[in-house]
Amino acid sequence: MRRDNQLLVVTHLCQLLTCITGFGGLIVPLILWATQKDRVEGMDAHGKAIINFQLSIIIYSILSIPLILLFGLGILLLIGIGLLSIILPIINAIKASNGELPSYPLSLNFVS
Repeated sequence: MRRDNQLLVVTHLCQLLTCITGFGGLIVPLILWATQKDRVEGMDAHGKAIINFQLSIIIYSILSIPLILLFGLGILLLIGIGLLSIILPIINAIKASNGELPSYPLSLNFVS
């Protein structure tokens, strides 16, 4: 097993594809994780964290839609989710380049 911090960084930054194209932020890291988890040291932990974060973002976004009708709280929640979906992958890409483990707060544990 080899250490490839650049691939880990790319895997984290691929989440930003959702902001650019509207999709791909879950699919591309999922493919990278599935194909490289046995070859790259640390890919399993990073991939699981990314998948859990992306699935959590989707769930939180769906749950915020009905809250839009409740005093517009859903709009504020969607803005917060949008900011977190941009900021946290960048922070964790920097951590990955330094060899640190990722941390995505408020991430639900779907894949363990």
